[in-house]
Amino acid sequence: MNKLLLVVQKLDESLLDRTMQALLYDPIYRNLQSPIQGKEDMDFVVPRHIPMRFTHVKEDGKTALHVMCAPDPSQPFNLEQIAQYALIFGWPGLENTWQGIAFDFAYCMHWQTLFGFTLYWALCATSTAKPAVVRRLALVMAQLRMYWEVVVSYNAAFLDQPMVAQYRSHLNLMQVHMPDKMAQNFSDDDVLRVLLHNQIPLDWVDHAYMYSVVYLEQQFHSPTMSMDIFHKIDDERLQRLSHYSTPPL
Repeated sequence: MNKLLLVVQKLDESLLDRTMQALLYDPIYRNLQSPIQGKEDMDFVVPRHIPMRFTHVKEDGKTALHVMCAPDPSQPFNLEQIAQYALIFGWPGLENTWQGIAFDFAYCMHWQTLFGFTLYWALCATSTAKPAVVRRLALVMAQLRMYWEVVVSYNAAFLDQPMVAQYRSHLNLMQVHMPDKMAQNFSDDDVLRVLLHNQIPLDWVDHAYMYSVVYLEQQFHSPTMSMDIFHKIDDERLQRLSHYSTPPL
């Protein structure tokens, strides 16, 4: 109950349901064993956060200072490092700039959304056009089995050179380099060609589906693209979802 109260006290009033309102305002809940006794006390609460510097014990038993640095670009799928970095710079309750990643006030992160985030960003070279390219990747991945359909068609057309997914520990990825002026012209077909050329496994794209769902949900509440595009993509997603059902984990 105390954990729920802490979460409720961080939410805007417009987001509270009746249970949350009762927990926050009903006098019978004022005597919970919690240092926070009401909404008026929130000004004195120091938000819990993950420190950027902390000590840890090494294998030899010695204590060392660990400083949280930006993720290593040469290790795009070091999910643990990226997760720590995202939680430090995207605190729950604040504006989350890590679009597509889902985590809660207890700092629990949805692993599939993190995997989708790392997959799409690993495929895009760093530039001011990168967010636009990642957005198109996310919108295509929201359309279940579209990539699967393309791979089936490709393998049928090139029987002697079918697409063989790469599952190596060190992936050989060809990143998208897109001039800023051309980013808005990056299409669904371009996304599918990137995935096909990089031999991205089909189950990886399925596994990253939830990233696209969270991305769309964030776009609905804080849109950075046309709502016409959003509704078109979401309608297509729902049609494919009814046909194929939710992909396996």
